[in-house]
Amino acid sequence: MGLTPTAHKLAHNTANVQNPDSPVSRLTVPRRAPTYAVGDRLCPEIHGTNQKGDTMNPISPRHAVYPGPSGRLLLCWLALLLWAAPTAAQTSPLQGLDQYIQQAMAVWEVPGLAVAVVKDDRVVLAKGYGVHEMGAANPVPVTEHTLFGIGSTTKAMTAAALGMLVDEGRIRWDDPVAKHLPDFALYDPWVTEQATIRDLLAHRVGIGRMIGNRIQYMTREPRSELIYRMRYLPPERPFRSGHVYQNVMYMTAGEIIPAVTGVSWDDFVRNQIFHPLGMRSTNTSIHQFRPHDPVASPHNVADGELVVIPPRDCDNIGPAGSVNSSAAEMAQWMRLQLGGGVYEGRRLLSQEVMQEMHRAQITLPSSPEDGLAAYGMGWRLSQYHGRMISQHGGGIDGMTTALMLVPQEQIGVVVLSNMLPHSLASAVARRVVDAYLDLPPRDWSAEMLAQSRTSQARAHALRADMEVARAAGSAPSLPLDLYVGAYEDDLYGRAEIRMVNGHLQLRFWEDEGSVLDLHHWHFDTFRALWPNPFHGEKFVWFNLDKGGRVAELNVEWNLRPPPSGYIRVTRFERVPG
Repeated sequence: MGLTPTAHKLAHNTANVQNPDSPVSRLTVPRRAPTYAVGDRLCPEIHGTNQKGDTMNPISPRHAVYPGPSGRLLLCWLALLLWAAPTAAQTSPLQGLDQYIQQAMAVWEVPGLAVAVVKDDRVVLAKGYGVHEMGAANPVPVTEHTLFGIGSTTKAMTAAALGMLVDEGRIRWDDPVAKHLPDFALYDPWVTEQATIRDLLAHRVGIGRMIGNRIQYMTREPRSELIYRMRYLPPERPFRSGHVYQNVMYMTAGEIIPAVTGVSWDDFVRNQIFHPLGMRSTNTSIHQFRPHDPVASPHNVADGELVVIPPRDCDNIGPAGSVNSSAAEMAQWMRLQLGGGVYEGRRLLSQEVMQEMHRAQITLPSSPEDGLAAYGMGWRLSQYHGRMISQHGGGIDGMTTALMLVPQEQIGVVVLSNMLPHSLASAVARRVVDAYLDLPPRDWSAEMLAQSRTSQARAHALRADMEVARAAGSAPSLPLDLYVGAYEDDLYGRAEIRMVNGHLQLRFWEDEGSVLDLHHWHFDTFRALWPNPFHGEKFVWFNLDKGGRVAELNVEWNLRPPPSGYIRVTRFERVPG
């Protein structure tokens, strides 16, 4: 695609933002450290670690043991040398990263991407590549300040917000959810009684990603309505028997915040997390963008072509994935995490809460690269070459995010992009981590691209099999107008089949934004297409009663475009009349 990287700028509130390919990148201009008086001299504030590796409080005049005059002079000179010494080792792992990203973006056809890297509490890179929108008349280059939807990396922010309430003693991780949300109910009374805040944040309730996440499309309904409808959600696994990833339980967890504080989740994370971290442009809704905000446009591949798609309104499941942020500001979030809850000398979260969020709560399937894997609270945990990794991905309509932390080495990487699906964000993050760990070079982008193309080829073959199995030339059992009517389900509410210009349409939830065009596939089965190509297609079919009348509408929900092995079917009953 020939995408050109933008000019490098200093990130907001960062200390050492450099071009890794610049000849001067080996010289670091350090952030000025706080100073205090030692005798009659000023020396930088000195931090240390105890035997456990925990960061100790800065040495201050009040607690310092003062040596003699010559010792004081030596101490001061030593501190100044350590403070001002060049740190080429911090930046050398980023050599060649620009070229790697540009070449990989062209191969993956990713329009825009932004990266931030934190090392030892300093932002050593914050930079954008590519453009906000492919094919725009006046292309806007991506910078470190460009805003992207960060998707499910929002979940760790929700867990942190709840952790603040734990620190205040207003909630406990193991409080029953129903204690704070009296209307909360699940498929079984005992599960309702036992489900805790920890269960919601660790994805171990058993409510599924497939059926459970579909109600997030009910964008006109408030979060309280979605919480009420969850009593009709069937489990995909028994309670606490395993990890079942989903969004609606995180939305529920987020609603505990207003129940306890009287402040909405959106306002709480803005005031208690974003503002203290200087994340002034980060928000919780696409409706909060200001006219001058630099916002990336989402892109998706539809019918083999990369197209711009509308942004997703995620307000009703906001605590699970609605945050929009930039590389520069996400770097501050990573500094808080790597700092063990401390940012710029201010503690926002206790060490105990931080440890609990990054502690294994339930095991996950593992891979050779990650070793033993688990899920914490908002974080996926694994081992990588002897180091513990905390990471999470984010995928939302036309946006992909990857965030990786290596706490032991004080490394953090976040990669934001305006295309979905692709694995380039993860590849770039792993490439940076490998370089800092001094591992042998490995082309993660090439490996993941090969895997992606293999998966695509398999999907195309299965799709071809579907076409072969299609009963071409068949016709619906009844005239189309006899399928028209209202259908209802306890979980999903009302669905309506209507006739528009001689063709059938399916409308969900009395919402004109949730209308699909129906195209006859075979017999009484129809292919349903959303206006937004990212949502792909679904298959729906009708059942007739013994009298030959339409009695039921079946909707096949799929996590990925058909054919997909992860599907669930909802049956809507015809409303008489």
